[in-house]
Amino acid sequence: MKTVFIVNPKAGRGKKFRKTMNEIHQFCKLDAFDAECYITKAPQDASRFVKDYCAMFGPARFIACGGDGTLNEVLNGAMGCEGAEVGVVPIGTGNDFRRNFKTGTDFYNLESQVLSSCVRCDAVRYRLMSGGKETIGYCANMFNIGFDCAVADFTGTVKEKTFFSGTAAYVVSIFVALLKKETYCMDVAIDGNEVYSGKLLLTSIANGKYCGGGLKTNPVATVDSGLLNINMVKNLSRRRLLSILPSYCNGSYINRTDLADIVSTKNGACVTVIPHTGRMRISVDGEIVSASRAEFTIVPRGFAFVVPMASAQKTHQEEISIDI
Repeated sequence: MKTVFIVNPKAGRGKKFRKTMNEIHQFCKLDAFDAECYITKAPQDASRFVKDYCAMFGPARFIACGGDGTLNEVLNGAMGCEGAEVGVVPIGTGNDFRRNFKTGTDFYNLESQVLSSCVRCDAVRYRLMSGGKETIGYCANMFNIGFDCAVADFTGTVKEKTFFSGTAAYVVSIFVALLKKETYCMDVAIDGNEVYSGKLLLTSIANGKYCGGGLKTNPVATVDSGLLNINMVKNLSRRRLLSILPSYCNGSYINRTDLADIVSTKNGACVTVIPHTGRMRISVDGEIVSASRAEFTIVPRGFAFVVPMASAQKTHQEEISIDI
């Protein structure tokens, strides 16, 4: 199968672009591998390219060279193309989806990206309504609404305009977001049953465990469970929020009975979120959109994901045994 490296030149503020391109350029010259490279030109170009490639040449192994946003674009292009495979060389600033797999720096090994096997991962299909317009797409990792969406939004600005990156940028953005403390009054339904109606500080609908460059906010989520993991955090004072943030960010809140009335964690196959008034902002794998209604549905084993230097069986067992 052909391997196509899809490189986002702006990922990670472009710091690793030249080095990555040099490595890919040399790799694609090798006769032993059937590989080529494409450099994206604009937002959503990766999705368009993958769709067009599949229509013209059939399925291939598409390796997103960027962060979670680039991976999201490649995934959306590959969904619906029978036999297509998706991977990532994590040169972005968050790179959270690949953290669900315990293979470390092997994700940077181009030969391993070409030769390694895939695991089947769940995808999340989302349907957003805004101003009578419907948007449908897919997500690999996580959706965030409210405070953590504001943090994700500010993180992009912090990364662009300061020297902070990765988790450090996310932590700085938390303090910036505290000044605004974005909340929504919402109705939340899981599998057709309303589970909450009222003001929420933050809501996460997760396929993977991590966001913000390695923060383990959804520790019980697994990418092959066939279920979404939903966190709902009630509105809190800034002081109270600061006191629980460390526990929320490292995932230890899941074992704290004193937070049971503040943080609600549930699982389900379909989630519907409707704000009481206006529109809500949603972070989709780090990209910010807005909607007056949102539906999220798990797609079990929806795509094939390349896990470098590990067999499918070994990788699956590692992920389950280490992260649950």
